[in-house]
Amino acid sequence: MEFGVCTFITDEGIGAAELGRAVEERGLESLFVAEHSHIPASRETPFPPGGELPGKYYRTLDPFVALSAAAAVTHRILVGTGIALLIQRDAIMVAKESASLDHVSGGRFVLGVGSGWNREEMRNHGTDPTSRVALLGEQVSAIKRIWTREQAEFHGEFVDFDPVYSWPKPVQRPHIPVWLGGEVPTVLDRVMDYGDGWFPRWSGAPEPLATRIAELRKRCVQAGRARMPVSVFGVPPKAADVEAAAGLDVERLLILLPTLPRDESLRRLDDIAAMARTAEEG
Repeated sequence: MEFGVCTFITDEGIGAAELGRAVEERGLESLFVAEHSHIPASRETPFPPGGELPGKYYRTLDPFVALSAAAAVTHRILVGTGIALLIQRDAIMVAKESASLDHVSGGRFVLGVGSGWNREEMRNHGTDPTSRVALLGEQVSAIKRIWTREQAEFHGEFVDFDPVYSWPKPVQRPHIPVWLGGEVPTVLDRVMDYGDGWFPRWSGAPEPLATRIAELRKRCVQAGRARMPVSVFGVPPKAADVEAAAGLDVERLLILLPTLPRDESLRRLDDIAAMARTAEEG
């Protein structure tokens, strides 16, 4: 099992480049960052965990820019989106941005995607919340086609383009891994259909997540597919949570780093690295 960090990189916290270096220096395996393009002032959609929306949601840097800065000063760690709101982006541009970041990082990029929760935010991008899951599936399929074909075309209900050329192609083969976020009952159908991994959030206890992971393992065997990687993100930086999550049958735990100024972020990273070492030894 690998241990990494997930966080919101903002204009008020530690810089992306310094954070990337610090994660690598502490022996952690990966850095994943969240995104919101903006937060509508109306605030009609409730924050899923409840309560007020934390300030970090309003101030996230673009993840592709932030991760490029982190990749440029590191050599080992994976860098990834956790998650990119693909339904609010153009598929052709994401294919280009992702392949470019894969080149900048030397093949260390992972594209984590999801269908989002803030309905006003997605509507501002012209996305109908009721069809966003279908849109996500077409976007992922179209992006993979662009990555893997010299001349790519795609004709769907939501994504439609005639043959195009797009370089660079990803360093990774056959392409950059696409991990699907979400915990709804049907998410494993989508993971099996067009994903390369599952990216669920920590639920606060091993169950029922362990049951869903076992279901995914069983479905891969039944379909004759290789083991699907599972990376759990949002594990609180508390020893009890890290220890409990470490008992899951997963490839990776991503421990949540609070968005704080430089010095406090580095202290928290020290704590996270120590908890990861303890969990590995246990």
